[in-house]
Amino acid sequence: MCPRSLAALLVALLALARPCASDAQELNCSVSVSYSNLEGSEFSFLDELEKEIEEYFNEENWTDDRFQKTERISCNVELFLQEALSLTEFRAQLVVATRRPIYGTSQQTPVMRLRDENLEFSYTKGQPLTHNLEQYGDLTTVLDFYAYLMLGYDYDTFSELGGTPHFEQARDLAELAQANGASGWTPVGGRGRVALITQLLESRYRPFRRALFRYHLRSLDRFVGKTEAARQSALEALQAIQAADEEVSRRYVLDLFFAVKSEELAALFEESPLQSEAYALLSQLDAAHLSAYESLQ
Repeated sequence: MCPRSLAALLVALLALARPCASDAQELNCSVSVSYSNLEGSEFSFLDELEKEIEEYFNEENWTDDRFQKTERISCNVELFLQEALSLTEFRAQLVVATRRPIYGTSQQTPVMRLRDENLEFSYTKGQPLTHNLEQYGDLTTVLDFYAYLMLGYDYDTFSELGGTPHFEQARDLAELAQANGASGWTPVGGRGRVALITQLLESRYRPFRRALFRYHLRSLDRFVGKTEAARQSALEALQAIQAADEEVSRRYVLDLFFAVKSEELAALFEESPLQSEAYALLSQLDAAHLSAYESLQ
């Protein structure tokens, strides 16, 4: 993939980022749609929605960068239809998750995973999903928003604050939805789409995003060849997150990070000279997953 920034250029020179290549799309999403909660056989047309959403994510060019097929961002999107408000209007939950490869290994690391429990949209049999960033759609704008959110998170792991343009596009989509009075686009209790993208772009959260980059590039990607240096970098990333945590009042972004990273962090520090120090930090930052860190005591 073409360099994302000066930092990404340096990454590319180290063979850690994606080189410029073919015109393959950026996302490689596996999509599932479940409507088992809906009663009646009249909703069988929703089978086609799964293919529609998968093609929507995977066949669109979301950026001006080029990706090889093997470089596309791995993601999973699960749509659970909870209630039929009519034959064509639905209330649903959406689960979005992405992964990224760990350099020098065959493994992947989870980057983000979240559940959106406040989705309402309309869909009729044979309805195409049309990509238009300037026009609000109760389903397509949500899909666009999460496409750019996934891109932003991924780019942030390869270059410092590299995801900013994509987060900004997601914010523009949120503002478009709000201007149309759409449901599901209000920051309730510091959670939800608007709260998340607001936090990601606030200056107070930049230290966290820089730590996200440091953790993936200088820790995970170096772990095989420079294990102890990688652990030290991971500890420094946690210390930066601790400093950021002290500066913010709402920590939705941080909670999402620890929700996908707790087990990985425990495994990374286990049986290392830094495990006690890591446990002290993690137990303070992530009490919700304290059981995951028991092996570090």
